[in-house]
Amino acid sequence: MADKPSSDLENDLSHAENPHRSVAATPTKESGSPKVVSASGSAEASDEKTDVPSAAKTSAAKHPVGFIRQTELIDLVKAYDPSADEKVLNKAYVFAMKAHGDQMRQSGDPYFSHPLAVAAILTELNADPATVATALLHDVVEDTDYTLDDIHKHFGPEIAQLVDGVTKLSQIELRDEASKQAENFRKFVMAMADDVRVLLVKLADRLHNMRTLYHIKKAEKRRRIAMETMEIYAPLAGRIGVQRIREELEDISFRELSPDAFATIKARLDDLHEHSVSSVVELATVLREKLVAEGMNAQIYSREKRAYSIWRKMQHKNVSFDELADIYAFRVLVSSVQDCYRALGVIHSNWRLIPAEFDDYISAPKPNNYRSIHTAVIGPPWADGRRQRIEIQIRTHEMHETAERGVAAHWQYKDPDGAAAAGNGSSVEIVGPRQYDPYETPRKLVDMFQSGDDPDEALQYAKLELFQDQIFCFTPKSRVIALPKGATPLDFAYGVHTDVGDQCIAAKINGVQRPLRTPLQTGDVVAILRSENAPVPAEWESIAVTGRARSAIRRRIKKMQYNEHLALGRSIAESVFTGANLQYSIKGVRAGLRRLGKKSVEDVMVSVGRGDLPVQQLIEAVYPGAPASADGEIRPASLNEFKPRVAISGLTPGVSVRMAQCCTPLPGERIVGIRNDDGAVTVHTIYCDTLAKEDPPQNRWLDLKWRAGDDEKLSAFARLVVTVQNGVGVLSEIAGIIARYGISIASIKLHNRSKEFIDLVMDVEVNDAQQLNQALAGVRAAPTVISAERSGMEEDDE
Repeated sequence: MADKPSSDLENDLSHAENPHRSVAATPTKESGSPKVVSASGSAEASDEKTDVPSAAKTSAAKHPVGFIRQTELIDLVKAYDPSADEKVLNKAYVFAMKAHGDQMRQSGDPYFSHPLAVAAILTELNADPATVATALLHDVVEDTDYTLDDIHKHFGPEIAQLVDGVTKLSQIELRDEASKQAENFRKFVMAMADDVRVLLVKLADRLHNMRTLYHIKKAEKRRRIAMETMEIYAPLAGRIGVQRIREELEDISFRELSPDAFATIKARLDDLHEHSVSSVVELATVLREKLVAEGMNAQIYSREKRAYSIWRKMQHKNVSFDELADIYAFRVLVSSVQDCYRALGVIHSNWRLIPAEFDDYISAPKPNNYRSIHTAVIGPPWADGRRQRIEIQIRTHEMHETAERGVAAHWQYKDPDGAAAAGNGSSVEIVGPRQYDPYETPRKLVDMFQSGDDPDEALQYAKLELFQDQIFCFTPKSRVIALPKGATPLDFAYGVHTDVGDQCIAAKINGVQRPLRTPLQTGDVVAILRSENAPVPAEWESIAVTGRARSAIRRRIKKMQYNEHLALGRSIAESVFTGANLQYSIKGVRAGLRRLGKKSVEDVMVSVGRGDLPVQQLIEAVYPGAPASADGEIRPASLNEFKPRVAISGLTPGVSVRMAQCCTPLPGERIVGIRNDDGAVTVHTIYCDTLAKEDPPQNRWLDLKWRAGDDEKLSAFARLVVTVQNGVGVLSEIAGIIARYGISIASIKLHNRSKEFIDLVMDVEVNDAQQLNQALAGVRAAPTVISAERSGMEEDDE
């Protein structure tokens, strides 16, 4: 990093108010070895520092192509904002140039040429002076010894906040590169939700880095950067309406990711341009003449679609290059909305309409405030005799500015809902046509990151949310909800509000109740039917299409499962402690947290309820040295060494008795004893399959029966295997049914879990077989239960 040139910098800043005192971006002599920064951004450069030969230093001292001097940058801003604060811009120019010193890019240019290029891109969007100054300073904190406090000191809180939002978390230690990307994107999302200018600077930064991507030698690295750009930054540019940046980002990424497809389409475009240019000019002239004849002062521009836009439409519509209607398109700019529709009538009266290609975004604007009329017609014959399909876009000059520059067209950056930080100095608010809100997408992304524990998962949902074509549906009150193609009423519900999605039970589409998995179409009016106790079926996550809906469903499922496991864990713990003649207390569990490696009592109970923490380990942590059963698990009245509270008729006094694990006899069942070689007696049910297979000698058989004691009830343990539909709340439901029959659950584990079904293996304490059979009947009656059977215990749980 460049050293702080404090005295020289203060001197230069004191003279920076004079815009005619231009400072060239030559390397300073105050820092050590220059730093090579990759074209993908300064964060990539942290591990690519190299010494640059002296010859390279000499070359770098010359201004690179497109280098903008201080006065030229001021002039660019003054051209659209005559009242711009020159002092701030001059000061930022000098500060950034001196701070970066002799840092170099891989292209051999001074690193300062990069923030300067980013600032120039933002002037093309007519960005406000604070945003342009942020562009000049956006890498200072990350790549030099200057801190955010230095930025705050020299430029104030507004620009400091913007710089902080753009700065990546390059110094944070994360698990891997993917996690680093997720964390960086999380911070970026949080910052742009405070001030959308952060996104404008970041998009301009990424655009310049993509323009110089070819300087990176590693093909794998170029592809990774291009993929990130295609999945995140290009869609974000589209969501806030900055189409010119979105299109260029997509095209450069497409060229890197699919070079063969790019080259093929580019060759076709070049050939079409060579043979069609005269016809395009002629058609534009004819169109202008017809509009003038109707008394309209219209400007007409022809445009050729970019390669990626053509490829995407070919893939989406499954058509060939020759079948596309809008390879060549015309933009008709008129003075008023009325003239837009008058121009549409002139066009349709002279050329044949292609109905499937007509869209009216003036009467129904896109959520990013894009407004225009799109139509396609069969044009006059080209020079080669073919009739070309032509797309025509009709809009006013104001609409055109919004279409090209999006949110930057109005300098309306402040979040009307108060997301922007107080005291940032921004004095304008968003009052766009049709209540356009550029913060809608940032808020959705913020919600994903704030509600999830895993940034990697949130990043994947964010990509899903951004990287999809859209449809536009309506609430009954005519609010427009933008959704990806293929979205369902469930996505619509979460698009309206998370609470609406969480309470969704059904939906009406255009007044008719439809299944929640029904794909929506543009123009559908969707009404959501709600209930405060709405369930969360297991298939909901597969029905949802949007990242927002999937994230919210996953979050709700996790919350419900947590509460379910918490309640079940407490019930199991209390039952087991009681059965082991030990007192259960929250204080005791809290004292054992360190031994268990848990942070709270709730975490312990959730682990017990989920089956991750054996109850034996919990008892050992609370009561170190407590005796364990032979099978390694403490249960009430140990199953392997069962000592009945009642006598069994037919036993020799003092003989050791074991309850067979294969059939777990219960009071009320017919039983038989088998004398073992060690003299102990193992008790089986008379119908035990294992007994039938082994067929012990008759002299070892003992005729036994249960005999209740004077003051005690019969008591024994059994294992149940309950197969249920996998869903939130099933554990609590089954545990609740069993508890209603007065049966205590000693332990529970989940086996054979799949997306649709799950086996609950439960050890329970019962009075007799009749009580167990009644409870099984009640469990089987539950709608989520597939089967419920009694099982032996001789197989240990894995």
